[in-house]
Amino acid sequence: MSTNLNPTVGGAGPAWTLVLLAPLIAEVLPGATRVSAIFVFPIEVAIWGGGALLIREAVRRWRLGWLNMMFLAFALSIAEEFLIQQTSVAPMVVQIFPGEPFARAWGVNYVYFLWALFYESVFVVFVPIVLTELIFRSRRDVPWLKTWSAWIVGVILVLACFPAWYSWTQIARPHVFHVPVFNPPLIHVLLSSLTMVGLISAAIGPGRRAMTNVAVPLVPPRPWLLGMGAAIAAAVWYGLCLLAFGIRPQFPPAIAVAIGLAVVFLAIYLLPRFAAHSAWNDTHLLGLTLGSVISTMAVNFFGFIYATSKLDLYGKIILDVTATILLIWLTVRVSAKPASTA
Repeated sequence: MSTNLNPTVGGAGPAWTLVLLAPLIAEVLPGATRVSAIFVFPIEVAIWGGGALLIREAVRRWRLGWLNMMFLAFALSIAEEFLIQQTSVAPMVVQIFPGEPFARAWGVNYVYFLWALFYESVFVVFVPIVLTELIFRSRRDVPWLKTWSAWIVGVILVLACFPAWYSWTQIARPHVFHVPVFNPPLIHVLLSSLTMVGLISAAIGPGRRAMTNVAVPLVPPRPWLLGMGAAIAAAVWYGLCLLAFGIRPQFPPAIAVAIGLAVVFLAIYLLPRFAAHSAWNDTHLLGLTLGSVISTMAVNFFGFIYATSKLDLYGKIILDVTATILLIWLTVRVSAKPASTA
């Protein structure tokens, strides 16, 4: 990774914060990783945290745009979904109602994959980066890693993939969920690997500058309206996850896909245009972050309705309340002196 574009390095504090926030926001606060299974958190830190940090470093070091970041986030998600834990290609370990798997074709749980691709991109990469850069606003425009430390993060990420793969595919599936061990077809491995290479090449390869064009500015709505929109979008996205797990087997998968793509289109069309406007500032970023994170934490309580473990339920309540208080504190702190990001 070249360092000649910006030799200033921002320090270890922001890097460690992002590494911890990525799995915390994507996995722990929603309850996907429960307190009783918190022993997997170090692996999530290595993969999700390390991946988010490396993506952020590439984008900031080479002064790239949000589309470059999204392509790199997609590559990280595809690695997880097709190669590491294989949750988008393996038969689902849980069906809320027994029966035929919902929306599975060509060996892919396609509604689940649509959900995972954008959920992981947003809550593993975009939201943790935004939050960390809001916490360390004076250092958000500079790299946080030196070249050698970036290599170490990358090596740890790759090494962590094996225990992540083994613990889920070889232990959790057969011994916890009592479903057969799954070995993905070679075609899935090849296609997903080629797709990842293509996404990474497009994001940081020779043509990376073509993806950094500034969008036509559009006057952004008030931060609280953005927050409400983000909260609604997050709730809809959780609905896609529930559909993928078979909560309404009779629901037409094509409609689920159409709803999901509509939400994605609106976000991709509107948000870059809002951010390009001179009125855009940190309070807008906070509105989006608070709305999406708090909504995701809230709607995921659905999965705890029938929880038998009080430790998991009370653990989620304590963690979510603590996170909400900290987010409100950050909002007050940043709102006192918002900075333009346009």
